[in-house]
Amino acid sequence: MQKVKESIRTASNDIVEQIAAGRSTNPENVKRVEKIITPEAWNYLFPLRAPEYTYENFLKAIGKFPAVCGTYSDGRDSDAICRKGLATMFAHFAQETGGHESWKPEAEWRQGLVWLREMGWKEGDPGGYNGECNPEVWQGQTWPCGKDKNGQFLSYFGRGAKQLSYNYNYGPFSEAMFGDVRTLLDKPELVADTWLNLASAVFFYVYPQPPKPSMLHVIDGTWQPNAHDKENGLVPGFGVTIQIINGGVECGGPTEIAQSLNRIAYYQEQTKYLKVPVPGSEVLGCKNMKQFDAGGAGALPIYWEQDWGWSPDTPDGSTYACQLVGYQTPFTAFKEGDYRKCVEHFFNVKVVGGDEPTPTPTPTPTPTPTPEPTPEPTPTPTPEPTPTPTPEPEPVPNAAPVAVLTGPTGPVTSGAHVVLNGANSSDPDGDKLTYSWIIPDGQTITGEDKQSLSFVAPELTEGKQYQFTLTVTDGKLSSAAEYTLTVMPAAKPAPVPEPTPSGDTNQYPAWSAKKTWKPGDIATNRGKTYQCRPFPNGAWCNVAPAYYEPGKGLAWQDAWTLK
Repeated sequence: MQKVKESIRTASNDIVEQIAAGRSTNPENVKRVEKIITPEAWNYLFPLRAPEYTYENFLKAIGKFPAVCGTYSDGRDSDAICRKGLATMFAHFAQETGGHESWKPEAEWRQGLVWLREMGWKEGDPGGYNGECNPEVWQGQTWPCGKDKNGQFLSYFGRGAKQLSYNYNYGPFSEAMFGDVRTLLDKPELVADTWLNLASAVFFYVYPQPPKPSMLHVIDGTWQPNAHDKENGLVPGFGVTIQIINGGVECGGPTEIAQSLNRIAYYQEQTKYLKVPVPGSEVLGCKNMKQFDAGGAGALPIYWEQDWGWSPDTPDGSTYACQLVGYQTPFTAFKEGDYRKCVEHFFNVKVVGGDEPTPTPTPTPTPTPTPEPTPEPTPTPTPEPTPTPTPEPEPVPNAAPVAVLTGPTGPVTSGAHVVLNGANSSDPDGDKLTYSWIIPDGQTITGEDKQSLSFVAPELTEGKQYQFTLTVTDGKLSSAAEYTLTVMPAAKPAPVPEPTPSGDTNQYPAWSAKKTWKPGDIATNRGKTYQCRPFPNGAWCNVAPAYYEPGKGLAWQDAWTLK
């Protein structure tokens, strides 16, 4: 825990705002980065970047987190760790915010930081990633969303080099940057328009997400896998950082998919440019690599939750204490005062004079009867024992709900209709439950009516597994369950002749995930004709068939139009 706290410490914004290229007062870690990444190198590595991603903003983002490219006093090579960390970050930049335009003269590994805001979104667009703003759920209470002039929740779509999304990410980032969750919840555009556009990516680089370790601790060797991690294929190397950043989508299959192959290629080029040796034994990909779980070395409990045990030292038996857990709650061990808030929240008390809670009001103690004097032994019959007063029944403590997640038995084939069901989840107290789903792309779907999840299994050419997590909460306590869906490719049907477009004797080409499509291209799929949307939306025509296959993907209309 102490090593994590040291790695996430931040410099004051007054110091950060004074950072500029070549300035003698720059922090030590910034000076180290300046020696490795000069302004000329920044321009070479990111020639197509959005103008807001300036070299000075990059230095400020580094300066905010002193542990990034900091000095190790235990014999580790500080310069080598810095170079490897930068190569890792830049490789992920190229995948997350890259142009991915192979026809341009700049190689794809140099096309990072093209996107400042999520493709298809602009400031002022309503309804973006604010499903967790509901004030009736704890996420909406802990990170209350800002509203626009019309009283509608602001949009928390992807912004910056990490494409930060959702209020439950903007709030903690705001807390880390300003000591106040409200700043970025009220002004999310700052994540795009200021040095926060790069600091958001550095924030993700240094912060652990238990049971995942931080990428910094993977690279500097602080994280060492235990036997359970090794059994799951989780070993030091670039591949583990893919698992950390997007493992639910890109990792675990029998072969590397296109996105992870991109990241590997970009990393190899970045390490060459930055003169980072890559051992032949380093695991660069994440095929067959299972996700981090509670049995791993990175499963550090960092959140405070109610300790619902029993104490003989309090009148009502309550512990009036909180305990550390590995799942997310509103209270974190990294924030001073959150333990006190946890105790006050769960036990309806006011803590005074330290960590010992004082219940308010003080429960009336059960009276102890005065014992009768012991009679002298006589031949007379033994007197009846003094009856013990019946104690008042203690209030029943809130019990945690039980999450139950069921789905298909055995593998399903591509194109099958899949229903994942959480309706058998229950609460011992009969409290109303809220259901929160984490789907393989990392998005969250939440609501009291979200007892089930239905979708069409994606088209595949090889078998692949997808991880789903259901968390149920009664407003105070929560429980989670996981389900692994195995999808196998469907048997290929006999080819169906594509229809000839009206007025044209030439057939349009059939859509295929293996072909490259650019804005304006026309393709047929499943008997209908589609056109790839103009740039920038058309950039999605080549990625994630499960989402963008024309006519079938979950979000195909974002990339294609029906002709």
